[in-house]
Parts: sequence; structure tokens; C-alpha cells
Amino acid sequence: ELLRAAPARVDPPCPHYTADRCGGCQLQHMSYDAQLAAKERIIVDTLARIGKREVAVREVRPSAQPWRYRRKLTLALRWARGRGWIAGLHPYDDPGAVFALGDCPITDERVVAVWRAIMRHAKLLPRVPALRGAVRLLDHGASFVLEGGRQWREAEALLAGVPELRAIWWAPEGGRPRLVARRDEAATAGASFVQVNVAVGGALHDHVVERVLSYAPRVVVDAYAGTGDTAVRFAAAGARVTAIELDREAAALAASRLAAPSTVVVGKVEEHLAATLPADVVVINPPRTGVDPRVTDALERARPAPRAVIYVSCDPATLARDLARMPGYRVRDAIAFDMFPQTAHVETVCELVPEAA
Repeated sequence: ELLRAAPARVDPPCPHYTADRCGGCQLQHMSYDAQLAAKERIIVDTLARIGKREVAVREVRPSAQPWRYRRKLTLALRWARGRGWIAGLHPYDDPGAVFALGDCPITDERVVAVWRAIMRHAKLLPRVPALRGAVRLLDHGASFVLEGGRQWREAEALLAGVPELRAIWWAPEGGRPRLVARRDEAATAGASFVQVNVAVGGALHDHVVERVLSYAPRVVVDAYAGTGDTAVRFAAAGARVTAIELDREAAALAASRLAAPSTVVVGKVEEHLAATLPADVVVINPPRTGVDPRVTDALERARPAPRAVIYVSCDPATLARDLARMPGYRVRDAIAFDMFPQTAHVETVCELVPEAA
């Protein structure tokens, strides 16, 4: 029950936010300026509480589009007797339940339109109790990735029925995604490699590249390199780059974009980083779980130490934990990027230098 509204409170525009207790967004009831201020406090407080570091966040760079910025939407699908397929999200307090999604105001309307078209042809989906699907907006059209089921022969029919789709990928139960339908050869890449917020993602990458190149590095290690977007830019500036990436498809794409003497190592960062050192600059961009202790240990033991470590984090808590494992480095600069407005998530870029520097 709302007794008195705070000055920063606004009415959430999405009906699912309150009526269905949607777990996708957490901050729609706050003005956008208040969201940015809250994210700065979250980072500073978390680094102090967990990481035992007093760090000032220079700024939280806003998203030019606080709404309709998402180019990807993943939904849970449930088969309901008498209703057919329901596609939606989970209430934050009942992750096993699914409510039917009418619209998602943080998602690009073109993505929502493709989902609606898919649901008009939902009879073509595998008939199992539950599935999971994701629509990703590409440069031209969209892709659909479906997870679940053991047999699916109707992918081509679904592609024909939804003209906005260029490719369909399917991950059968217990298996990896594979391409099952496409309109042309150019629609084969990328079951998973789509930037959710293109503008903010581009600004973040530009910042990382600018900070790395400010050290005029001859050797760069790009860990968790993905498809090589930043590695290619380091190499173009004259650095010899070792890109480390676990996903074979992403690593293959990165390798196709890098020329010798730069190389791509396929595998876990914690198993290969030590062998790639020393390096002038190391970039680490791990998933939300942060880095394995072997990664921070390798950086601590490296002789000579990297002149800088650029840590790109999507979770302040794991960032703080990992920084606590790196007493040999201090935070020279920290800047945040609001990649996911209306949610509690925030991207943080920390520039670390050896304590003695």
C-alpha cells in the first residue's frame, strides 16, 4: 500500500509491472534521474561493503532511450489446456508461474511485433508442456531461438509464416542450438550474439578501446572476447592481441576477423590467461558470475604486471568480490553505463593499475 509518494516516484507505464508483479523490471516507479543516482549508490556501496574499497564512480552514463531499447526479448512458453500456448514472463515472487505478456515497453516494438506473429503460428511449435524462446533483432529482420522439445519438424513452416524472421535456431532438450531454417546464406550467424542496447553497448566499447589505447600497448589480452568486437579494434591500432573465448561459434567468428600475429584461444579464461601473460593491458569482460579465482591469481602473479587491467562488469557484487582478490591493483577510474534502464542492472568499467604505479 502506497501511503505517500516520494518526490522521485512516477507511475509505472507498464501494466504488467504492478498487476502481474513482473520480474523483468525493478525501477519503473522511479524517475530516470533517480534511477541513475540509485545505480551509482549501489556500485559505491557494494564496492565498499564487499570489496573493502572506497571508489568514486565518475559518472553513470545514461541511455538515450530509457524505453524501447531492447533488441532481444526472451519469453517462457507454457501449454495451457483449453488456451493453447501462453508466452510471457515470470512474477518476481513466483518464478515458476508465467503470465501472458501483452507488451513490453522496454523492448523495441519490432521485436514485440515478431513475437506476436510467432504466437499467431504457435500451433507449429513442439507440443510439450514448456518451451523457451528468444527473438533477436538483426540488421535486417530478426532471428528466433527456441529451446525445448525433442522433435520439431515445423521450423520451415514457421519461417514461411513469419516473414520478419530470417533464421530459426533450435536447441532440443539437453542439446545446443542449431540452425534449422533460414531465408538466405547471410542469415546463418548469431544464435546468441546480439547487443541488447546497441547505443549504450557501443558507447561502452568505445570507452574500453579508448582507455586501452591510451597506454599505447604492444600486447593486449582480451579475455571473454566474444566475437572479437574490441579485439579487432585493438589489433587495428597496432597491438598484438590474444583473444580468449569459450564459445566455439563466437571464437570462430573472432578468429575470422583477426589477422596474424593476433590469435584466438578457445577455452576458459582461467585455464589460459596465465600462459598469455605478460601483456601491456588485459581486458576482462566476464559474465554476471564474475571471474574464477585463478584469473585474479594470474593477474596478481604476473611479472611484469600489466600496466592496466580494464574490468567490465555487469554485477557490482561479483566485481567487488573480484577486486578484493586483487590487492596489488588500485582503481584509477570507474565509470558506469546504464545498459538496462528500468532495471536494477548496471554495467561498470573499472580501470585498474598496479598499486606501485
